Amino acid sequence: MEYSTLGRSGLRVSRLSLGAMTFGAGSGIWGQIGGLDRAQAASLVAMAVDQGVNLIDTADAYSQGVSEEIVGQVIADLGLDETRMLVATKVRLRTGPGQNDVGLGRSHIMRSVETSLKRLGRDHVDLFQLHDRDALVPMQETLRALDDLVTQGKVRHIGVCNFSAGDLERVQGITAQTHGAAVTSNQVYYSLAARDIECEIAPVARANDVALIVWSPLSGGYLTGKYTPGADGAEKGRRANLNFPPIDPARADPIVLELRQVAAELGATPAQVALAWTLGRSEVTSITIGARSPDQIANNLAAAQLLLSIEQRERLDCVSEPEKAYPYWMQQFHDRDRVLP
Repeated sequence: MEYSTLGRSGLRVSRLSLGAMTFGAGSGIWGQIGGLDRAQAASLVAMAVDQGVNLIDTADAYSQGVSEEIVGQVIADLGLDETRMLVATKVRLRTGPGQNDVGLGRSHIMRSVETSLKRLGRDHVDLFQLHDRDALVPMQETLRALDDLVTQGKVRHIGVCNFSAGDLERVQGITAQTHGAAVTSNQVYYSLAARDIECEIAPVARANDVALIVWSPLSGGYLTGKYTPGADGAEKGRRANLNFPPIDPARADPIVLELRQVAAELGATPAQVALAWTLGRSEVTSITIGARSPDQIANNLAAAQLLLSIEQRERLDCVSEPEKAYPYWMQQFHDRDRVLP
C-alpha cells in the first residue's frame, strides 16, 4: 500500500481508505445502503488493515449513528489504535428531530463531536469533516467551533466534503485571516463517470494544498458493469431503487464497455480498472472504497496493484471526457490564437 500526505498536515494516509457507510442497519435511505453487523464489518476492516489501509471513514448520520458505533466496536475488537487505524467522521446532516439537530451551527457541532466520540470509544477524531455546506450558518461561526475543537484536542485535523471551488477559497481566506486551524482535505465525488472536479475544484485544492479524498469512485457500483444492460444482475442491487450518485446511462454505458475491454486485457475486473484509473490521477490523495462482502473488499483492494498502460489510460480518458461547462469550452477557440503559423 502506498501512502500520501493529507494536504498541508503531517498526517500520512493510505491511498485506499475504507468507507463505513454500509455498517449498521438504519432506516430510510440507510436501510438500502447499510446492513452489515459487527462481525461482518470486523471481517472487512481486518482485511483492509492487512493490506495497509490506515483510514476508515464514517459519519454521525450513517444508519442513524449505528455506523459510528460499529466502527468503534470493531477497532476495539481488533485492537487497532490510532497508529494503525485513523478515524474520520462528519457533521452536518440531521441526527434528531430538534431544530438544532442539523447543520453547521456551533451548538450542533459541539454536541455532535461529543456523541461521535462516545460511539467511537476514542478521545479524539483524527479527521473531522463538514459533510456539506450550510447556507444558514456563517462560515466564520463554523470554523471557530472547529478551531476550538482542535485546541481542546478532540479533533486532530479538519476536512470538508462536497465543497465547491468557491467555498474552498472562502474557507481558506477566513482561516488565513484568523490564523485558525486549516482545512486539510475536501472529500469529493469523482470517477470515470463524473469528472466535474477537474475544472475548478481540483485546481483550487492544488493551489491551497488541500487533499482530495474521493467518495464513490465506482459511481454507486455502476462502473462495476453489473447495472449495464445485458450484464448478469442488471437492475439488481440498491441502484435499482436509488439512483445515487445520479448516473446517465447514455453517457456511462460506453465507459463501462471500455472498462470491460481493458479489464479483459489485464485479467482484471471493470471495478479494479476504474479504481486504478482514479488512483493514477494526480488530483487524488486517497480513494474511499466501500464493500458489503469479503469478495468485494478483496477485489477493490487489489486495484492498488493494478497498472494501466499509457494507451489504456488514454482510451479511458477519451471515452469519459466530460463536456466542458461555460466558460471552459471557450478556451478551445481562444487557444487557436496562440498557435503560430
